[in-house]
This record gives sequence, structure tokens and C-alpha cells, in this order.
Amino acid sequence: MKKRLLSSVMAAAFAYTSASSVLAAEERHGGMRHVLLISIDGMHSLDFINCASGVPGVNNGQPYCPTLAALKNTGVSYLDASTSKPSDSFPGLMAIVTGGSPRTVGAFYDVSYDRSLQPPAKTTGNGVAAGSCTPRQAPTGTRTEYEEGIDVDQTMLNGGAPNGADGGVASIDPTRLIRDPANNCAPVYPWNFVRTNTIFGVVHAAGGYTAWSDKHPAYSAVNGPGDGTNVDDYYSPEINSTPVNLPGVKAGNIDCSQLDLPTAANGISAYSDSFKDIACYDQLKVNAILNEIAGKTHNGSRRAPTPNLFGMNFQAVSVGQKLIEKWTNPVTKGGYLDSVGTPSQVLLSEIQFVDGAIGQMVSQLKARGLFDSTLIVITAKHGQSPVDPSRYTPMTSTSVVTTSPATILDNNGCLPYSEAPSNPTGIGPTEDDVSLIWLNSNCTTANAVTMLETSSPASNNIAGIGQIFSGPGITQMFNAPGLPPQGDPRTPDIIVTPNIGVTYSGSSKKQAEHGGFAHDDTNVMMLVSNPSLSPAIVTSPVETMQVAPTILQSLGLNPNDLQAVQIEGAQALPGFQAPHMRRD
Repeated sequence: MKKRLLSSVMAAAFAYTSASSVLAAEERHGGMRHVLLISIDGMHSLDFINCASGVPGVNNGQPYCPTLAALKNTGVSYLDASTSKPSDSFPGLMAIVTGGSPRTVGAFYDVSYDRSLQPPAKTTGNGVAAGSCTPRQAPTGTRTEYEEGIDVDQTMLNGGAPNGADGGVASIDPTRLIRDPANNCAPVYPWNFVRTNTIFGVVHAAGGYTAWSDKHPAYSAVNGPGDGTNVDDYYSPEINSTPVNLPGVKAGNIDCSQLDLPTAANGISAYSDSFKDIACYDQLKVNAILNEIAGKTHNGSRRAPTPNLFGMNFQAVSVGQKLIEKWTNPVTKGGYLDSVGTPSQVLLSEIQFVDGAIGQMVSQLKARGLFDSTLIVITAKHGQSPVDPSRYTPMTSTSVVTTSPATILDNNGCLPYSEAPSNPTGIGPTEDDVSLIWLNSNCTTANAVTMLETSSPASNNIAGIGQIFSGPGITQMFNAPGLPPQGDPRTPDIIVTPNIGVTYSGSSKKQAEHGGFAHDDTNVMMLVSNPSLSPAIVTSPVETMQVAPTILQSLGLNPNDLQAVQIEGAQALPGFQAPHMRRD
């Protein structure tokens, strides 16, 4: 059964199922005209409850998210919503737009491993080493990267796109993409790395107009398999580029013409290194949404239809949860004050910024007469762990007292050099508050697990190990690791989830992380709102992969047009029925 499942996914990678028909079908099916999809990365259900209802000690106990509170009053709130496992941005986003898990979609992390592919022709900006590729050669495997390292120039806000383009697929350097020996060593673009189609592909095939804005050119993976044009208007200012002042941009009360810029003293190298800069970065994407609502392209350069499906992700809350600005005096820390999610002043400001930005979108929809015919879906790619600041326990690969699972196995020669912590120029292991392990041929899975248990026993847990998944523990969640037809070339051999609050990133700038399986990592807000809806709260467990079939249903399209929905059976969200709406 598992062999047939994996084979069916891979065979379907480039073959779309038929869409219902042109989006005028919503006249027959009573669907919405537009869907605005928003991911507030890091936003827990707890954060939403607190900001929409109020929490003691903040804003005199009154709600501090007026926009989200208003949308809640005409929407269905899901309190027990879970994102993907692993809870990284890449699989988290893919779950939302495909209706599938890493088992089917094949996206485990933005930096992972594939046993069947070969290295890029040129070393990536983050250190995935170049290598050889011969068509039809026997698989040897490679580190995979779908983040800023595949940009033409990751230091630039537009990713180094030629001819002054402002970011998007033109920012991808194909020589830095991993290659497929089974396809004449062709570079594997992000949209062809994922194995199943997406809501953007279904809506586009049905005659709809689509747009999306995200943090990397690599996240153009939302197109789904094909030629990368299922998103008609894709915008991706590079979040990890070197910050520059943004004249004319205003993020709430922040003047973005005067940002925190890199100096030798502050260590800033990206927009995510400053609470101020990250809000201004997000505002670029907000402005793109406002232009699209106004019937223009994301940059306002020409007229375009208001998209049938569009949206963006916010990074401000995620940065507000985990960043420590060590260069300020005194040190400025984000995060929470206690275990019930009382936000620090910095995190409060980031949440209020995001709420105000969504308020700008709502106001623009109303001004254009589109509010009643737009379904607003707000969720998150991932949460952040830990909420309770007292639980944070950083592990590092260099400390004599603490270590990480990848370091333990690397010291025993078990890891491919491309992902080994001992590789001085490599991109490093896939470890945040989870550890994903792909082994080389020197070590069996059973021996590697024994090494981890011996080196970090419960009585002296130097690696903070909470649970080790291998063998049947892996296959309960994912396809068996290996090469086709017996296994999945992307499934890790071992997954280690640490004790609550333990992180392996080694960063001194952070006090939280995501990627793991813990409640704080995976529990996220979820709200589906439209003026025609009565307020409702659903407490039964749901998953973000249910967003995709819900969106298609609301647009009058068939959720089963999604390949992952056919395979995994994700259902539309409970307690919600797409209202019958008039046309614009």
C-alpha cells in the first residue's frame, strides 16, 4: 500500500486533475468571488484569544486587536488548529496550499535532503556545495535548499533579479538549484520540488486570477508542478537580504525611511534581526495586497484583476516572539512574560502592527465594494516554542556541556558531509527545536539510535532529547525512508523531538524556535470570516491542511481537484459552509 501511495504521488507530480470550469461557476455553486489568505507566522491560537478578548496587564485588560476581534464577530474560530509536522515554514505553507502533509507533498523543511537528486552546479549562497550530475546516474543524494541561498544575490531585497525586477521567480539562480539525474540533470525549480498541485494551480486552471507574496523567491513553490505561472502575480522581497532604508513606506507609526541598518556593533544582517525593520519589511507585502485589491499589480505599475485567490505571510509576530536585540542598551527581548502568553511590549507592538495592517486590507476591500464577496482566511504556517520563557534551553554544537543529535552522530561519522556540523563551509544540519537526521551508509538506523540514547541518556540528557522517532515510529507519520520503489528519498531516517523549550539552532539572538512537534510549535490561530457568517467557535481538532479544500469549496471549485486531498482525504473545515454571495 505504501509503495503504491508513493508511486502515485510521484507519477502525478506534473499531471493536474481537471478543474471544475471557469470561476464563473460560483454563480451556480454559490461560492465566493475572492479569497484573501493570510499567514501570521508564529501566531498561536492563544495569541489570538488574548488579543481579541484581552489579557490582564495589557491594554487595561481590553482587546488589543480591533481588526481581528471584528473579523471574529463575523467568522468561525478554530481553537485547536494544528500546522504540519515538522512545523517549519516550508511544509507549513505547503500544507495550507495543497491540503497535504510532507508524506504526500514531499516538503519536510526548507533545508532538507533527497537521496535521489544531485547537487547544484554552483554552490548556494548558504553553502550547499556544488557537485557533479550525470544523466541517469545512480542516486547519491544531496542537501536541498529552498530559501535565500538560491537567490541570484541574497544580499539584495529583490534577490538580485535582473533588469530592476522587484523580486519573484526572476530572482532564482537556476545554477544554484539541485538537479535531477532522471530528468537530464535539469534544475529542480521550487514549484517542481513539490509533488502535488496547489490551490493556485486549481484556481488558475479554472480561469481565475491569482497572486501571492512571501519571504523568499523559493516560496514560489506555491505554484505547484508545472512552469511556475500558476501564480499570476508573485512577489517575494528577500527577508534575509541586507536591510536598506525604505523611503515612502510607513508601517503603522514607523517611518521606514530610517531603519536599523547593519553596523559592526549591532550585528544586523537581515530584516529579521530588528523589531523595527521586520515591520517595515512586512509592510512591503501589505502594500502589494492593497494594490491588488485596488485592481493593480502588486507594485501598482499597471491595471490587473483583483485576484480570486491572493494573500501573504507576516513575519513580524514570529520575530517579535523570538528575537533578542543584544545591541540595544538595555537589551531588548521579545517573547512572552509568562506561560499564559502575556506578550512583552515588543511582541505586543508587532501583533498590533499586524492587526492594523489587516485593518488596511479590510478598509481597502470595503472601499472597493469587495468586502462582502471576499472570504478572509487567517492562520499560520507555524507556531513558536516555548511560550513560557522559563522553559527556554538552548543547545549548541560547540558547548562541552550540551550538544545536539546531529553533532553526536557526526562525531561518529554517520552523517553525509553536506549536512554535517563539522563541515566548516556547509549549510549545517536541519536542527531548530527538532532534529531531522538523514544517515550515510556508515551507520544503520538502529545503531544511530543507540548512539543517541547512549550519548544522551535520560539521567544526563546533554542533547535535551525528548523522543526519538525511527522505523515504525517514522512510518506512522511519513513514507518509509529510502529509494523508490521501497522508500521515499526525502523521509528522514531519524527524527528527534527535544524536551519542551530546547532548541538546537545555537543562535544567541533567539529565545524561541519552531520546526518541532510540540504544542507551542504546532498550535496556530485559524479564523474564517465573511460579513454573512454568524460567529462560531469550533473546539474539535482541525489541521491547516484543511484550509486548501475549504478555499476551493468557497470558490465553487471541487476540493478533489487537489491531488493531496485525493490521496490523504483532507476535508473542508467543519462548522463552515460557504455562503451564497452575489457577484461584484
